Amino acid sequence: MDINESPVYVLLNPSINPAQKDLPITIYESELHVIDGIPQLIFVRSSYTIETVEAERISVDHVAHLKPSDGGSAATQLAAHLTGIHSAIKMLNSRIRLLHNYLLAKQKGDMPYDNSLLRQVSSLLRRLPAIGSEKFQDDFFMEYNDTLLITYLAMFTNCSSTMNELVDKSNTAYDRQGRRGGRTAFI
Repeated sequence: MDINESPVYVLLNPSINPAQKDLPITIYESELHVIDGIPQLIFVRSSYTIETVEAERISVDHVAHLKPSDGGSAATQLAAHLTGIHSAIKMLNSRIRLLHNYLLAKQKGDMPYDNSLLRQVSSLLRRLPAIGSEKFQDDFFMEYNDTLLITYLAMFTNCSSTMNELVDKSNTAYDRQGRRGGRTAFI
């Protein structure tokens, strides 16, 4: 009570029940009740709902449908992953555009004043990193350079693999020609 005036008690049931569709969690909220003229804090069972945003659903769906490394090609898994990221970015972009249009309409006076919504927008904007800061620029370029380096190394690996396949095929053809007594010149 010294730290939080309204504590919540979360009870997790560790036993596995495959027939149960809900999460094995029970949540209790603290309420102040007067019992025999004495105020007492008791925990009362509370209902809950789970809310997610589109990006979370895309991520969970991607993880749920991810194939083991021995099934499916890496390119297929990468394409699925990138499609999920693309969808999440599109959704984020549309929501930012909607928020921007609301703020523009609010500034013009076309929308009614809603303190609660404006506080939420302000809270959201305070969580964003300062893009103009030097630290952000350094971190961004570090990530960008790392990504380019990984792409460059992947290209070299792919090239090396293709060259190894070509050399193997050339050696096989040369061995076959050598058994028949013919000579083949390779360039």
